[in-house]
Amino acid sequence: MRNRTKSREYALQMLYQADIRRAGAQQILEGFWREPEPGEEVKTFANELFGGTMAHLADIDAVIAGHADNWNVKRMAVIDRNILRLGVFELLHQEGVPPKVCINEAIELAKRFGDAESSKFINGIL
Repeated sequence: MRNRTKSREYALQMLYQADIRRAGAQQILEGFWREPEPGEEVKTFANELFGGTMAHLADIDAVIAGHADNWNVKRMAVIDRNILRLGVFELLHQEGVPPKVCINEAIELAKRFGDAESSKFINGIL
């Protein structure tokens, strides 16, 4: 698995934890890296994605809500919501990552962690 793909996976796991536990970014970061031992590049990019997504969460949720017809962000499946958040953060705030790559990576995360319809849902909104 490529480093950036692995970083996105870790960032998604942290976002999921923050959402489920209703915890702040710092609290999640303090506990998350106790087990996985990725390379420094993977960890740095994962932290950047997670921290940036958390910092822009309200704006990101507003963007998602604006594109998710008949869907309330809070009522979306937790994993789908957080994949969307990560994807929107990358699309809006990560320079140097082509939009096609952001969308494709989000779809792949949905295929891996979501249900049978998640990848279609994520693709449609992004």
